[in-house]
Amino acid sequence: MKRFVKDVLAWIDYCLYRAGIKKCAIKVCSVDETIDELIHTGKSMVRFGDGEITMIRGKSLKLQQVNPQIIEELKRIVGYQYDDLMVTIPNIFEDLSVYRKESRQFWRDHLLFSRGIYEKYCNASRIYGNTSVSRFYFTLEDKSKAEGWVQKIREIWKDKDVVVVEGARTHNGVGNDLLDTARTVERIIGPSSNAHEKLDEIVAACKEYPKDRLFLVSLGAAAKPLTEKLFLEGYRVLDIGNLDMEYEWYLNKATSKEPVKKHSVVGIQENEAAGYHEYLKQIQKRVE
Repeated sequence: MKRFVKDVLAWIDYCLYRAGIKKCAIKVCSVDETIDELIHTGKSMVRFGDGEITMIRGKSLKLQQVNPQIIEELKRIVGYQYDDLMVTIPNIFEDLSVYRKESRQFWRDHLLFSRGIYEKYCNASRIYGNTSVSRFYFTLEDKSKAEGWVQKIREIWKDKDVVVVEGARTHNGVGNDLLDTARTVERIIGPSSNAHEKLDEIVAACKEYPKDRLFLVSLGAAAKPLTEKLFLEGYRVLDIGNLDMEYEWYLNKATSKEPVKKHSVVGIQENEAAGYHEYLKQIQKRVE
């Protein structure tokens, strides 16, 4: 009964905004516009999904315990202060028909409890990037654009020297061609959970690289302040979140959120046994 009541309230709330009875000033551009801007400019990007907004509400995530510092960092960053640090948020404020049925219900429920966070901390004078740039397949109803988006995304780091900053289980581009367009790939491995506690060490490891490197970051909520800090130091940084997992689902034409096998591979011996020798060679630093 509680679930039913919540869904009904979420539907009513959503309909009031769709009908224009309630107003929302937040603007989000399309996935294509987001990708094109990243291809044709040197902008950095930090992405906000439902998890980061939930954390601003004071709730911990599976892989990151909440603390007052990260809440304040997320509030500040989602305000989109810098022209060259694009902030992306979910495109959920006008029409949810682009999402599959289950996702539409999820976003209505999310908005019921979190819309006030967006309206309080987002910058109404900005047009935000679209977080579906890294969630381009599974939750969307129309999957026909996915192939084109993938090809465009891979253009962003074509012929660039890339440094991937990720958790020990993530394996961005391992076993697929996601990063094959890059000239070189090196890796910094951070904690698989609560990476924010090691943020200063991760920043220091990144700053050992020259500023011509392109950083791709997958560290959950900690990726937001990490991206901002490196951006302010003059680096180009893209917070790609779960892009690689989404790409795996796309390649497998997944109809459910199936586990990705490489995410269970941890440690040098297990990676060697899995045949991930190039991945191990790419690791230049570990922050544990």
